[in-house]
Amino acid sequence: MSWSERLRHATTAGRALLRRERPARAAAGHSGIRPFLVAVAAAGGIAGCGFHLRGDVTYAFATLFINSPANVPFTGELKRSLAGGGTTLVDSAAAAQAILDVSGVADDKQVLSLSGGGRAREYLLTKRVTFALHDAGGKDWVPAAEIVVRRSYTFNESEVLAREAEEARLYKEMQTDAVQQVVRRLQAAKKPA
Repeated sequence: MSWSERLRHATTAGRALLRRERPARAAAGHSGIRPFLVAVAAAGGIAGCGFHLRGDVTYAFATLFINSPANVPFTGELKRSLAGGGTTLVDSAAAAQAILDVSGVADDKQVLSLSGGGRAREYLLTKRVTFALHDAGGKDWVPAAEIVVRRSYTFNESEVLAREAEEARLYKEMQTDAVQQVVRRLQAAKKPA
């Protein structure tokens, strides 16, 4: 018998053995053990890294007024993020327990490195958000602060459209990151004494 005939015979015998064992394993209840063990291992890995669900968000104030230009995309995302939390957004500063002043949202783009031919090869994108939290009496809950988010990316002249799409995606991610940082600072705010 040649080696190819032996291989074909072994393969056929192996398939027949597997066909006979599958029903026996399923009847014995062994078919669900592997997925269960994988799920337990995944849960252990997630729990070991410190991951936990966000849970309920609490703020030291019940009502909030956001003093910011309405047509800025940052303000819209911030309002959506706060609306799902434990505070009520109001339309006037007089009705609010706390007032969030977003005095500036600025995007900046700088050349980070040049190619040998003197053309831009890498850019640095920066988003700056300036804000303060105070009550109607002018007492600071969070003094004036600035959040700066930076991202860099490389530029290839042959992929101009891809570069523009990547730049837009990075600005969107930076905005979301800045919104989350503002929300975390609002969660940590304490009522002034």
